[in-house]
Amino acid sequence: MAHHIRKNILPFTAIVGQDQMKQALILNAINQRIGGVLIRGEKGTAKSTAVRALAEILPVIEIVKGCPFNCNPENEQELCDICNERIESGEKIEMLQKKVQVITLPLGSTEDRVIGTVDIERAIKEGIKALEPGILAAVNRGILYIDEVNLLDDHVVDVLLDSAAMGVNVVEREGISLSHPAKFILIGTMNPEEGELRPQMLDRFGLQVTVEGIADVDDRVAIVRVADEFEVDPHTFMQKYDTEQKRLTEKIVTAKKILPQVKISDEIVRKIAQTCVDMGVMTHRAEITIVRTAKTIAAFNGREEVTVDDVREAMALALPHRMRKKPFEDPRVDQQKINDMMQDEQKKTIASPT
Repeated sequence: MAHHIRKNILPFTAIVGQDQMKQALILNAINQRIGGVLIRGEKGTAKSTAVRALAEILPVIEIVKGCPFNCNPENEQELCDICNERIESGEKIEMLQKKVQVITLPLGSTEDRVIGTVDIERAIKEGIKALEPGILAAVNRGILYIDEVNLLDDHVVDVLLDSAAMGVNVVEREGISLSHPAKFILIGTMNPEEGELRPQMLDRFGLQVTVEGIADVDDRVAIVRVADEFEVDPHTFMQKYDTEQKRLTEKIVTAKKILPQVKISDEIVRKIAQTCVDMGVMTHRAEITIVRTAKTIAAFNGREEVTVDDVREAMALALPHRMRKKPFEDPRVDQQKINDMMQDEQKKTIASPT
């Protein structure tokens, strides 16, 4: 399949700075169980650029041709009822390769628009065929991008976060329950100046990063240069980054394969739990997310054993939005505090042979 280059999308590897945001996006691409990322930052900080660019480096997916849910023919757990029935009746299923889609949630989306609508009369006889698919159907195995998630109706955010966590969209109407696969990477952005998300909403995003306008003059010059070069001759610009882009794609593919083998010691898990308690983080999602993220960082670096450094990196991404904070205070994790708490763990790890 020809690698189709989309002209207007800046290569991921060409984005200047914003390393933490790029890292959070890549980790979610490797491991969807991390639970998405919330990107905080003012306008014009390359948030949507990075999300579109991420889709370009993800490996293409195999889908069942004509399925509204982009079903995965390789895995029967990821098939909808329609595809399942077709396969069971011995029908020959056609497959297609497709780029990972980024679906942007339109502002003011209603619940019906998100989960789809059901014709009750037909549903009794035909099941899932009676569903008029919504955004969650289109975004299965893709990326859902929600700009200004803090301005969305709470109920709609809830539905989206539920589906993201379960990998399934469940539509319940008048005693009828239909479901279809809805596995996607959830990426929300918000401008903190326009109001906060409620703490229980924040907690449900796996990771959070804050992107700032870049104050370093050299970096700003680099950004102008990149933008200019990209605009003048997109094709040559793309080719320049082609090797790096392919290398990153391969690294992601390899990391996905390594991930199931990655181990984390009981000692380190204890230390994570202790650090969460000491920092006043009461939600259990914190530890679970830190462990998943640390394992993913190890896999991305080609290792099967989680180190203390992996955990430090994971905490910087998984804790800021779960800390108790004063109003109007930017969510920050004191890196020094994490380092101190993890310090005595370091001594133990050095002592034990790797």
